[in-house]
Amino acid sequence: MTPQETPQTPPRTPPQPAPHLTPAAAAGTWMLGDLPVRRIGFGAMRLPQTGGALVPHAVPRDRDQAVAVLRRALELGVNHIDTAAFYFSPLRSANELINRALAPYPDDLVITTKVGPGRDPSGRWQPHATARQLRGQVEENLRQLGRDHLDVVNLRIVGDDSLAERFGALAELREAGLVRHLGLSNVTPAHLAEARAIAPVVCVQNMYGLAVRPDQDAFVDACGRLGIAFVPFYAIAGSGREGGAQGGDDPRTWAVARAHGVSPAQVRIAWTLHRGPHLLAIPGTGDPAHLADNVAAGALRLSDDDLAILDLVHRAR
Repeated sequence: MTPQETPQTPPRTPPQPAPHLTPAAAAGTWMLGDLPVRRIGFGAMRLPQTGGALVPHAVPRDRDQAVAVLRRALELGVNHIDTAAFYFSPLRSANELINRALAPYPDDLVITTKVGPGRDPSGRWQPHATARQLRGQVEENLRQLGRDHLDVVNLRIVGDDSLAERFGALAELREAGLVRHLGLSNVTPAHLAEARAIAPVVCVQNMYGLAVRPDQDAFVDACGRLGIAFVPFYAIAGSGREGGAQGGDDPRTWAVARAHGVSPAQVRIAWTLHRGPHLLAIPGTGDPAHLADNVAAGALRLSDDDLAILDLVHRAR
């Protein structure tokens, strides 16, 4: 299926998790505007193929496995999924998989998507969308997901140019009812201020994590003071980015992990959540075991001593 094809809504209703007593509930909740989400979510980039939808020449993910992972995420209590129409491989698209696995969607499921970048059917990146082209990208996400509105749309930015015209176009779509809430991705504090002068912003999604871009610390804290969710991407992968974690965690991170009987990746997720109640984790995977580990990290409580050690790790780079 190419990203332009319309996915078929499955006849079966996916499992509906109990709203409480689920593993994801241990991480607590946050309000994205008027939408409550559990702070452990799921990133869909790795669903279309191994290594992630943006990695060239990777192996397509088994469709049934990808569908099973999405359904299992809901069973574990996840109700926040991050996706994008440009998350696709030659055989799979993240939005199509989400539609196939989860539609008709549970009432409490919040799907966040991104617009701005674009890829042609061959996977080649295209110039970022203009203000006029953003409506087409929003409509493409709506069609692929089989929805009449999008819960949250993040405008992804490249560079330091003004976002006013593009964010204003999304604000008009919000007023028209196609989008419920707006967010930003890959932005600076100046971008956030510019956007907030146009319309409310419920989240900022930037690259960030343990020992990943400590220069973002002040921005993370500022978002918290404004009541804006900060949603790190590549919080586990770090410099490996879409290729995934490359190993080489600091020995001090390993020591904390061993003390708790968990993996360094779980420590990274827990550290992210400990940075503030407004941080939302969206680790992605196509592996059911990794999914369970990621969600379980929401229950990991780091001590003050752990956090002091990890703070040194974070600021060492």
